[in-house]
Amino acid sequence: MQIKRTGIVLSPNKQRVVLRPFQPPTDDRILRVIARVSTLAETEVDGLLNQVLVEFHGRHQKPKAFFERRFQKIRHHLLTDAPLSENRRLLLGAYFTQEYALESAALFNPSLVWHPNQSELATGSRRFAMSLRAVGEGHISSIVFRSGAITKDLKIELDEPVRYVTTPHFVPDSRYRRDLFRRKLVELGLGTPFVFDVLSSLENDFTLDQLENRLKVSLQDDRSRRNELEPMIDQVVMLAKSNYEIQYSPDHELSERVIFPFSPTETNGIEDARFVHFCDDDGRCTYYATYSAYDGKMVLPQLLETPDFLQFKMHTLNGPAIANKGMALFPRKINGHYVMLGRQDGEHLFLMRSNMLYFWYTKELIIKPTYPWEYVQMGNCGSPIETKAGWLVLTHGVGPMRKYCIGAMLLDLDDPSKIIARLKEPLITPNEVEREGYVPNVVYTCGAIIHENHLVIPYAMSDYATTFATIELNELLSAMTCDCP
Repeated sequence: MQIKRTGIVLSPNKQRVVLRPFQPPTDDRILRVIARVSTLAETEVDGLLNQVLVEFHGRHQKPKAFFERRFQKIRHHLLTDAPLSENRRLLLGAYFTQEYALESAALFNPSLVWHPNQSELATGSRRFAMSLRAVGEGHISSIVFRSGAITKDLKIELDEPVRYVTTPHFVPDSRYRRDLFRRKLVELGLGTPFVFDVLSSLENDFTLDQLENRLKVSLQDDRSRRNELEPMIDQVVMLAKSNYEIQYSPDHELSERVIFPFSPTETNGIEDARFVHFCDDDGRCTYYATYSAYDGKMVLPQLLETPDFLQFKMHTLNGPAIANKGMALFPRKINGHYVMLGRQDGEHLFLMRSNMLYFWYTKELIIKPTYPWEYVQMGNCGSPIETKAGWLVLTHGVGPMRKYCIGAMLLDLDDPSKIIARLKEPLITPNEVEREGYVPNVVYTCGAIIHENHLVIPYAMSDYATTFATIELNELLSAMTCDCP
């Protein structure tokens, strides 16, 4: 069995920067900055703003619009309602803005799916969309995208990413289903009479604003319990903010889009998105991605949903089977159930089934580390791929010196708890070029695809950069052994 490395290397690009809010740590600091800008004459304001616009020209689209939004976020600190000139507003906004280099540290853990747009391609070629984990200052992870095509003869052609990176539009009126929200509250131990009374006063579908306003009114009605109720209310609002929606417009290129941490559960990063093109029984297809939200203390598995890579909805995954990292959704229902792989104990692979996409209650251990290169732990490397022989699952195994290798196994199409075959030896092990990086001796992927009867695998090199490899599908299947329990 011979894996074919392409030699393509996708390295982090420190020039790809995005505008982000800059927030001094205290209100006093904010007030002092505003006071200093307030002392400037209008001519000085005009000159300073022009200097900023010239210095950062060509690095961002519509920076003035961003500065205006930042001003609106801090305007409540102003001591009067006296109108300010447009340039003074923009200059104040600029003082509370910063550039963030999304990829300054690493660009890794890729996931491939077929692009929703397959037009204007040569015969035999297919266009792909690739997500990657980008790491910047403070080791904060976000999801970025690239696109490209694979030709009939397996040549991988990457599109040049655009210079700009643009933050999405947040959809403030994202709606929540009361029954699902109630279930999650119970699961988190927040199912109290106070919270249920608040929910009962809301419509079956409600917005974040409606929830916050109702909580505020109920707290005022029960002022004697303020100290007891306020921490609970904060947790309820945090749960709601973990379910949100963002949008891009079609004029934003795929490589221009970024999913940056937004909710309280994502403050330290969005990690290792595993994308899958899921088709339901009625023929409707949606892209989903499981990912890990990290707030610096706790990892929370989440689910991303998008029909077109323009509109993204983030959902919490719920239920006692949701734990740890590395969830991977199958691309269709099996016997009427959603099915997902997980690594709930951090060591073994489990199979999960559910009749609800966002709630998972059961798990079944299906495979344990068996060979020396996976003795420390096993995990999946993306969503299962359907083949005539069975569900092809790329795995990762960790061995001596915490070396990560990529392996593979085959699951039964009708009962994926049954292991048909697996590789005794790794499919990809880090070579001398790939073993050097932020985390040495690691190769890792979050999702591959099949093209022209070949498996195309994008994979990370030591948590720093990304490359590609291919292998003929029948050769891979033939290399698997059937001595499985």
